[in-house]
Amino acid sequence: MRDKVFIGVAWPYANGPRHIGHVAGFGVPSDVFARYHRMAGNDVLMVSGTDEHGTPITVAADAEGVAPRALAERYNAVIAEDLEHLGLTYDLFTRTTTRNHYRVVQDLFATLYERGYILKETTLGAFSAESGRALPDRYIEGTCPHCGYAFARGDQCDDCGKQLDPTDLIEPRSKTDGEPPVFKDSEHFFLDLPAFAEQLRVWIEPRTDWRPNIKAFSLNLIEDLKPRPITRDIDWGVPIPLPEYVDRPDKKIYVWFDAVIGYLSASLEWAQMIGEPDAWRARWQNPDAAHLYFMGKDNIVFHSVIWPSMLLGYGEGGEVGAGTPLRLPDNVVSSEFLTMEGQKFSSSRGVVIYVRDVLERYDPDALRYFLMIAGPENADTDFTWAEFVRRNNDELVATWGNLAHRSLRLAEQLGGTVPEPGTLADADRAVRSAVEDGFAVVGSHLAAARFKAAVRETLRLASEVNQYLSAEAPWKLRETDPQRARTIVHTALQCVNNLKLLFAPILPFSSQRLHELLGHDDVCAPLPERTTHTDPGGEEHIVLRRPQGQAFAHWEPAELPVGRPLRPPQPLFTKLDPSVADEELARMEARAAEQAD
Repeated sequence: MRDKVFIGVAWPYANGPRHIGHVAGFGVPSDVFARYHRMAGNDVLMVSGTDEHGTPITVAADAEGVAPRALAERYNAVIAEDLEHLGLTYDLFTRTTTRNHYRVVQDLFATLYERGYILKETTLGAFSAESGRALPDRYIEGTCPHCGYAFARGDQCDDCGKQLDPTDLIEPRSKTDGEPPVFKDSEHFFLDLPAFAEQLRVWIEPRTDWRPNIKAFSLNLIEDLKPRPITRDIDWGVPIPLPEYVDRPDKKIYVWFDAVIGYLSASLEWAQMIGEPDAWRARWQNPDAAHLYFMGKDNIVFHSVIWPSMLLGYGEGGEVGAGTPLRLPDNVVSSEFLTMEGQKFSSSRGVVIYVRDVLERYDPDALRYFLMIAGPENADTDFTWAEFVRRNNDELVATWGNLAHRSLRLAEQLGGTVPEPGTLADADRAVRSAVEDGFAVVGSHLAAARFKAAVRETLRLASEVNQYLSAEAPWKLRETDPQRARTIVHTALQCVNNLKLLFAPILPFSSQRLHELLGHDDVCAPLPERTTHTDPGGEEHIVLRRPQGQAFAHWEPAELPVGRPLRPPQPLFTKLDPSVADEELARMEARAAEQAD
C-alpha cells in the first residue's frame, strides 16, 4: 500500500439515527482499515459526513412538522455523537449542507455540462398522489421486469442488479403511502453514463484486488447503462448552476449526485481546517496515492460506476481541478447486508437495533468486535443477540480479556512491575516469536480488508499465549524456581503488550485501557472528538475528527522495559448474562408492536 491513503466512507443519511446494519457496512470496517494504516506509518485521510438533501429528508421533516434543515441538523448531531462513541477516527466528518460543498458540487455539474456529459431531457416524473410531492426513485417499489423480484426500487433491483427507472417497474407503489405514484412530464438533467461504459470496463476488468462479488456486480451494471437523472422536482437541494435554473425553487440537483461529490468537498474542507488549503491535492491528484471507498452493497453502483464516471467526465477539471485530473477509486470495499434475528432491518417496522441503544448498554468494543468477526464482509449475515453474548463471553472475555488479566495478576503477585527474565527457554522464544510474526500476518489481512481473517488470527495468537501460560504454570514455580516464574510472566507480558497493538485497530477502547494498565502514559489508540469548524464557505458547524497531536502506536513489536511499574489489574470486558439475549428480543418485539399500532 502506498504512503498516502485516501479513505472515502459512505455518507449516512440524516433522516434518522443509524442502526448497526449501517455501521457494519460503512463505519467500523473503514475505521479498522484507517487505524491499521496510520499505525503502519501511512498518511491517511478519511472523510465523510451526513447526507442531508433530497426527498427522504423532506418527507421526514413534513412528518415531524419541521423544516428540512432543522431535521438534518438534529440528526447530524445524533449521528456524529453515535460515531464518536463508536470510536470512528475520521479526519473530518462534516455535512452536505455547507457553502463549501455547494461550491464544489456546482463546479462539477457545470464542468460536466460544458463537456457534454450532462443532457437535458423531458421524462415522466413520479409524484405522490396524496401530497403532490416528487418521489425519489428509491421511494418507489415494484416488481422487477427482468427477474420478477417483488421489492425492486425505482433506481435498481437489488436482486439482479439491473438499473431501472420507476416507469419500468410492474405495479409501482410509493413507499410513503403504498399508493401508485402519479407520472407526469418534467424536464430534467441526466448524466450520460453510457458515454463512459468502455472506459469503466477497461478500468474495472484488470482489478485483481477487488472482492469478486463487487467486481462481478459492477461489470454486470455496465452491460445495461442508461443516462441517469441528476435533478429532481424538489425545493431542498443544491441549486442548478445554470442562469435559467439557479434561482428556481422547484428544481434542484438530486441528492445522489451531490453526496458522492462530498468526498472531494470534505477533502477541501479538511485542507482548509489544517491551514494547508492545497493539501487535498496530494491525495486527489497524486498518481501514487491510494483511493479506497467503504460502503454497504446497496451503494456499490454509486462508487464503482457513477462516481468514477463523474470523475472521468470532469477530467482536468474546472475551478477545483485546476488542470489536473482527479484519481479514480483503487478499491471499492463493500459489505453485504446484515439482518437481525432473521429479519431485514426496518425502522418503520421496529426491526432495528440503533447504534445508540447498543452503546448505552454495552461496550463499544464488543459491538466493533462482533461486526468484524461475524459481520457481512463477504456474505449476508444475521445478527442475533445470543451470538453477540456468546462472542463477547467466549472470545473477548474468556480468551483475550482473560489472558491480559491473568498476566497482570501474575505480575502483581511478583511485585507489580515487569519482572526481569532469566535465560529464555524454547517455549518462551517460540511464543514471543509467534506473536511478533503476527504483525506481518495480521497486517497483510488488514491491508487487504480481510477483517475476519485478521481478527481470527489475532484471537488465535491470544489463545496460543493462554496455552503457554497454562502449560508453564508460573504460579507453581514462585517458591521452587522464582527466576523461571519471572521469565514466564515477563514473556507473557511482552506478548500481551504486542497483542494489544494487534487488537488496537479493532478494539481501540480496551487497547488503550490495557496500554495504561501496562504502565504506559501515552496514547496508543486515539479516539475521535466533536468540535466546531468554520468551513471554506464561512459557515461554522459541528464536525467529528480525530484529535490532532495524538500519535497512533507503531505497527511493530514493542518491548516493555524491565522494572516498569504496572497498574492494578482490571477486567477489559464485561461478561454478559445469557438473559441479555431474551431481554433484547423483548425490547425488539415491543418496538415492533408499537410501530404496528
